[in-house]
Amino acid sequence: MPSSGFNQNEQYDEETLTIVDEDGRSLPCYIEQSLEVDHLTYLLLVPVDIPVIIMTINQDSEDELEAAVLDDEEAIAEIFDNAKAVLAEQNLYLHHTAYTLTATGELPPIEEEQVLTLDSGEDDDEIDEELQSLCYFFHADQKYGIYTPLTPLLFFARYDAENRLELVSPDQENLLPILEELLSED
Repeated sequence: MPSSGFNQNEQYDEETLTIVDEDGRSLPCYIEQSLEVDHLTYLLLVPVDIPVIIMTINQDSEDELEAAVLDDEEAIAEIFDNAKAVLAEQNLYLHHTAYTLTATGELPPIEEEQVLTLDSGEDDDEIDEELQSLCYFFHADQKYGIYTPLTPLLFFARYDAENRLELVSPDQENLLPILEELLSED
C-alpha cells in the first residue's frame, strides 16, 4: 500500500489519528488496536466517519442486478456533486477523503431489503461483502447507488523507525501474524 502521512500540526486524542494519501486528502481514524513488535508500532485503524462506495447499477433482468464499484477518480469527480446532493437529502454529507469516500450524519436503520450482497466470485471460503443501500441517483442515463459496508473498513499501519506512519499490506507474509494478533485482541 502507498505510504501515508500523519498531520502533526493538529491535536489528537490518543485514540485517533489522521492518515493522508498521496493526493493530500486526509482520513481521520480511530485506533482500534496497537501492538509493538521489534521496536515498531503496528496499528489497526477504522475511519471515524462512515465509509461509502458508489456503484454503477445495471438491471440485466427482473431478478438479476449487476453492480460494479466505481473506483475511477475521474468518474467519481464527474458525479460527486450529484451524489453529494442526493445523500444530503438523507441528512448524510459526502466527503472525498483519503482511500475511501466517507459520509457524516446518522445512518438509517438497516432493513433486509436494503442489503446488497456482493459475490466475491472467488474462493468459496471467502465471505461475500454485504452493503447497506443509502440511495440511488441517475447521471447521464446511468443509475448509481451509494452504499456503506456492513463490516468495518480496516486499515493496517505502522510507525517506522523515524516515527512516520505508513499503511502496510497485510498480504506481506511477515506481517500476517501481526495482523492476526491485532484482530484477535479485545
